[in-house]
Amino acid sequence: MVSTENELPWQWEDATWRAIVDKVRAGRSLKPKIWKGGAKVAVALSFDSDHETGTLREGESSPGKLSQGQYGSRAGIPRIRNLLTKHDIPASFFVPAVVAKLYPEEQRELAELGHEIGIHGWIHERNSILPPEAERDLQLRAGDVLEQACGVRPVGIRTPSWDFSQHTLAISREMGLLYDSSLMADDEPYELVEDGVPTGIVELPVEWIRDDAVYFNMDRNSGLRPYTPPASVLEIFKAEFDGAVREGGLFLLTMHPHFIGHRSRIRLLEDLIDYMRGHADIWFDTHANIARYCKDNA
Repeated sequence: MVSTENELPWQWEDATWRAIVDKVRAGRSLKPKIWKGGAKVAVALSFDSDHETGTLREGESSPGKLSQGQYGSRAGIPRIRNLLTKHDIPASFFVPAVVAKLYPEEQRELAELGHEIGIHGWIHERNSILPPEAERDLQLRAGDVLEQACGVRPVGIRTPSWDFSQHTLAISREMGLLYDSSLMADDEPYELVEDGVPTGIVELPVEWIRDDAVYFNMDRNSGLRPYTPPASVLEIFKAEFDGAVREGGLFLLTMHPHFIGHRSRIRLLEDLIDYMRGHADIWFDTHANIARYCKDNA
């Protein structure tokens, strides 16, 4: 964090706040003039397989909370896998290293089916509160664990909770990653810039509007309760997709197996896929393949 001991943000010199703002910025657009095969829109479905790490990262040991995470692997992933296979859609799964250690066979099977396994931290930690050396160690080791689990070196990252520190991009550059999918500066892919210098790393932007967690999350110890029925979430996702079609852009959706994998919600996803399939010239692919295409064709 850039600050001084005795200054509040409104007292900062211009150089102080500019250094913060300019550390990681959106650079040139990487939206291609035409998508692969002449498609009108690119669709990137992704699943953050947090499973038990949502509880473990808090230092908690509640079997009740852990069981909610286990549902993601035990019930959610099989439903998602079967749905993607039925519709012949490749997707991206962002997996914390601890989850890959708990369920290595899950990652191998997904990879063998043609899905992508991407980095999602070590134990779903919050990068912004980690010392830089700890963040680096965890991200590097997470890449190694995923490679060991599924036999493929990950080329992309989604930071846990989209918590992107002032040091994350430098670590991703050190690792030679192709893309990141944690930031929100645009609807379309763009190049990440660090300290004013283009990095060559593709950003596939996320947004809370296109994330199932904000509609379906539940915490029994707080006031956080699901407030949006699946039918309404479907309408929001369809409207976002329709906008991508009108603009010839990217539709990227973030989901979580322990949320979207429930019976009433997996139906939402299938209805959305049916709706998208009803449009001509739609390209479904992994984040990695879309990022490569953008980098080569922007």
